[in-house]
Order: sequence, then C-alpha cells, then structure tokens
Amino acid sequence: MDGRVLPVLVGPTGQPPKIYRIPVPDAAGGPPVVHVYRRVPRGHTKRLGLLRGWKYEYDPTGKADGLKWPWSKPDSAPGAAPGAAPGATPGRTPDDTDE
Repeated sequence: MDGRVLPVLVGPTGQPPKIYRIPVPDAAGGPPVVHVYRRVPRGHTKRLGLLRGWKYEYDPTGKADGLKWPWSKPDSAPGAAPGAAPGATPGRTPDDTDE
C-alpha cells in the first residue's frame, strides 16, 4: 500500500471486513497482482481483557478461507485413498461386482 488512507466500509453489524483484497495493476499491462490483508486484533486491555481494536496484517499466501459451514464437504474424506473418486467405497475397485 502506498500510505493513502481509504474509507473502511462496515457491514450491517458495524464491523470492518475480515479480509481486504487490493488489486495492484501490473506496469507491463498484465493481470493485476492481488494483495490480501486480514483483520487481526490489535490487542487487549490489561484489566478486563477487552479488545482494543483491529489492525490489518499482510497475508503473503493470499488464499481465501472460504465459507466454513457445518454442512460443507471437506476436500477429501479422512482415510480415503489419494486420487480416489468421491463417494467411492473404500477397499473396492470399479471392476468388483456383486454376484
């Protein structure tokens, strides 16, 4: 970032966004580079442990966490063989038939 102060848009609860994505145009005309900043607590008070506010830290990985709903499927099932088809029965091959 170049030191400019930007207005912070807040959500319906009055909280700033958890993730800021800042696209920076490429000088050569290529696709823009996206810098990701995540909201982290600034600190806590000594006596009551209240939150002092928020600050944004640069995230070099730039990966989005995505939604974490209880009904979301994980990337792979625990104990599943790598490269196995989703929904496949463990220990069986497609050639096995029930005869």
